[in-house]
Amino acid sequence: MAFISSETVFNPDDFNLDVIGIASDLVLHDSGDHLHHTKAQILYAPSGCMTVHTANQYLVLPPSRLLCIPVGVQHRVYFRNVVAYRSIYFKTSCRPKLLSTLKVLTINPLLRELIERICHWEWEDLDTPQQSLLAVFWDELIQASQNNLILPLPTDFRLQKVISLWSDNDQLPPYLKELAHQVGASEKTISRIFKKETGLSYQDWRLQWRLQRSIELMAEGNNVGETATELAFSSDSAFIDFFKKQTGLTPTHYFK
Repeated sequence: MAFISSETVFNPDDFNLDVIGIASDLVLHDSGDHLHHTKAQILYAPSGCMTVHTANQYLVLPPSRLLCIPVGVQHRVYFRNVVAYRSIYFKTSCRPKLLSTLKVLTINPLLRELIERICHWEWEDLDTPQQSLLAVFWDELIQASQNNLILPLPTDFRLQKVISLWSDNDQLPPYLKELAHQVGASEKTISRIFKKETGLSYQDWRLQWRLQRSIELMAEGNNVGETATELAFSSDSAFIDFFKKQTGLTPTHYFK
C-alpha cells in the first residue's frame, strides 16, 4: 500500500520498480542526513511546509512547490507541523536529464493531482493507463517553472558553524558587523567569503534567508503580524512590502 505510517520502515531501493510513490501524514519529522543511492526523488507537501538542507544549500517547500532531488545528493528533510508528505522515486533510467539537478518547481493543479494519483498507486509494475498518466506527469514537470527558493550556503567552516546555530535555534542572521564579531573576522573578509562561496553579498544572502524563513513561518500557520515580528520587521506593512518586492506577490496572494 502506498500510504504509510510514520512508524513504517521504507527504503525505495528495496523495490525493483521504475516508479514508486508514497504518501503519509507526518508531524515533527526529521529524516537526518541521508542518501537515496539508486533512485531520484520528487518531494512535495500538499499541506504544511518542509525544510530541506543539503551539504551546501537550504530551501523551503511550501504547498505550491515541489523539489527534484538527483541521485546521490545527501539531504535532510524536517518540519515541525503536520505535513501531508508525498514522495516519488524514479530509477535513473527514467528521464535522467530532467532529474539530474536539484531544483524547486512551481506546481499547478494538474501536476498536483497527478502526484496524488502516483503516490497512491500500489507498489507493482505499471499498467497501460498508469503509463499514460505518467507521460502527462512528465510533460507537466518539463513545463513547470523553476523558483528561486534555494539558498546557497558558504563552505567556510566558521560560517557553517554559526549558520547551523541560527537554524537549530530559529535565530535571525545578524547584521554584518555582529556576524564579523561572532566569527572573529573582519567585515571585509566575511563579505568576500559570502560573495565567493554563495554568489551573493551577505546583505542579499540575509534578505533571501528572511524570505525563505517567512515562507516557512506562514506555511506553518503564522499570520503576517506574527511573521513580521519573528523576523524583526518594523511593521506589518514593511514586511508585506519586502515580501512583494522579493516575490512579486503579497503574502496572501502567494499562498493562494
